[in-house]
Amino acid sequence: MSTIRPDKKEMYLSMGISSQVFDFCADVEDSLAERFKDIDSTAEYNQLKILSAMQKNRVSESHFMTSTGYGYNDDGRDTLEKVYADVFHTEDALVRPQITCGTHALSTALSGNLRPGDELLSPVGAPYDTLQGVIGIRPERGSLAEYGVTYRQVELKEDYSFDYDAIKNAINDRTRLVTIQRSKGYLPRPTFSVEQIGRLISFVKDIKPDVICMVDNCYGEFIEEIEPSDVGADMCVGSLIKNPGGGLAASGGYIAGTKDCVENAACRLTTPGLGKEVGANFGQNRLLYQGLFLAPQVSAGALKSAVYAANIYERLGFTVVPSASEPRYDIIQAVLLKSPQALIAFCKGIQAAAPVDSYLTPEPWPMPGYDCDVIMAAGAFISGSSIELSADGPLRPPYAAYFQGGLTWDHGRYGIMRSLQSLVDAGIVKDLQ
Repeated sequence: MSTIRPDKKEMYLSMGISSQVFDFCADVEDSLAERFKDIDSTAEYNQLKILSAMQKNRVSESHFMTSTGYGYNDDGRDTLEKVYADVFHTEDALVRPQITCGTHALSTALSGNLRPGDELLSPVGAPYDTLQGVIGIRPERGSLAEYGVTYRQVELKEDYSFDYDAIKNAINDRTRLVTIQRSKGYLPRPTFSVEQIGRLISFVKDIKPDVICMVDNCYGEFIEEIEPSDVGADMCVGSLIKNPGGGLAASGGYIAGTKDCVENAACRLTTPGLGKEVGANFGQNRLLYQGLFLAPQVSAGALKSAVYAANIYERLGFTVVPSASEPRYDIIQAVLLKSPQALIAFCKGIQAAAPVDSYLTPEPWPMPGYDCDVIMAAGAFISGSSIELSADGPLRPPYAAYFQGGLTWDHGRYGIMRSLQSLVDAGIVKDLQ
């Protein structure tokens, strides 16, 4: 019997879901009870970890006060950064609404810790599209390449494992920083587990102990009980409009790591000599605290939605990454839809399920920072927030939709149903078995 009460089915039908799609999806959901129980267990652990950090640092109502101007003596800001450092088990953290996105956080961390003549190494292949401009792989004004930082990368093996021999050969006297992207970006590869990342960091530091290891942690926070900083990462970097903002952060990013690395990044974000001492919170502190507090449960809902999507689309014969049965290390679900028409239909279904701008129709467009047209579906309370229900993908083979988010599991469930309904209505999916 479906875990959705029979009387609720009428509500779904009234909101555009056919009986056939509803029954198919309900049958899939029934098979996921044990997976969802494990997700809830991880969320419980991470919830207690965050609560403990807030209590240890004596978070109080006074920490929600607004600061302006220079932001000197902003105790709420400084305490929030202590909370993040305790949650990620690091020496220090930089958590600021002035960081505009995940790419900005990564750029700040890289620019703050690299100097002319240094070399940056990616041992996991090419980084996400927007970071390529930061590095200078794709020429952009102000890139690291313009400041004399060189770059090399080592491709993953055909099975997406690390090429340890090639990594060893790539590390040299100029290798200053190793960047590891945890999530897949626009690549149909698996996301790396924290354990895998830890083995890679250990290997790199055995060769060159003073190298800085930075992990792009976007989409992976609170999906496991440990973070990359627990296994040797000198910096964990991410966006507050993804997992750790809990859907409440209006903007911002974080860098959690060693004291030197964090202070170097702070001096790049603000200015040398001032570093972490300046930066007003503009009244955002309460939302940043509360969003972090909610983050384990919000991330768990998004993760359930991803598992649900994988099981539905794999059953329909689509290739999904990760597969329906694989362990999960981030909230992103790639569905290889095989054609531009299917990708567009999928994203239209996600847009139609949104609480905001559901009446709009997403279309592919030449989005800045990408080398082809991209379609993005997101009707969010926070613009661009990918912890909220969203889907996007580049209009190039294998025409994969990258689905993520959902502030609640109930909304994620409906979004996936609506994406499938859109494919059915377009005649792309014809047989629901």
